[in-house]
Amino acid sequence: MSVSRTFLTRAALAGGVAASSVLLLSGTAFAHVSVQPQGEAAKGGYATVNVKVPNERDNASTVKVEVNFPTDHPLASVMPQPVPGWKVEVTKAKLAKPLELHGKKINEAVAKVTWTAAGSKIGPGQFQQFPLSLGQLPEDTDKLVLKAVQTYDNNEVVRWIEEPKDGAAEPENPAPVLKLSAASADHHGGAAAPADDKAGDKAGHHDKGGKHEEAAASSTDSAARVLGVVGILVGLAGIAFGVLAGRRRSA
Repeated sequence: MSVSRTFLTRAALAGGVAASSVLLLSGTAFAHVSVQPQGEAAKGGYATVNVKVPNERDNASTVKVEVNFPTDHPLASVMPQPVPGWKVEVTKAKLAKPLELHGKKINEAVAKVTWTAAGSKIGPGQFQQFPLSLGQLPEDTDKLVLKAVQTYDNNEVVRWIEEPKDGAAEPENPAPVLKLSAASADHHGGAAAPADDKAGDKAGHHDKGGKHEEAAASSTDSAARVLGVVGILVGLAGIAFGVLAGRRRSA
């Protein structure tokens, strides 16, 4: 009798560990807030990007998203595209050192953009993209770190503010990073046109890259969910096998 109980306990533990491990791996595969496309925005120009916000909770919905812009590389123009069911607010701050844009001095820049649910939410197993038109992108850096704060309807707040470091392990709550490519002939020297001119053409170009990245992200999400289901089935099978084995030994 003691042997059968030992076997049953071990089988149940093994199944539970297998299921938990796979679920943990699948959860981290698609939980990060990110900015897309990455590596497609050129220095000195304008770009249209998407802030992608997945819901990483099974029992709560995302109702607020805040994206903060770096003060050491300020952007004079940050224009959000309307998203149905969400209210958007753009907050600006005065600059210690004015920017020069198209021959004009800019004394303030966008500090953050906040989206608040107004009839819509990001539910469990869902994600939402928030489009932004950015410019003029800086020429003296290879990336922009856009720290984000995600709020759920159960008042939980997740801060995606840890800056990833090259060659180091990914932090637990990495901040979204927009990588900047080398300036092209159209972008160099502040020759970029306003957002309603050339920015539209650039947006079309970036949307193609964004679709590829969205497809890849979707594939990753699907694979992670499949692995999670498989892990659960493996765990249940282990428990069932242990129960049957125990009954046979008892008989």
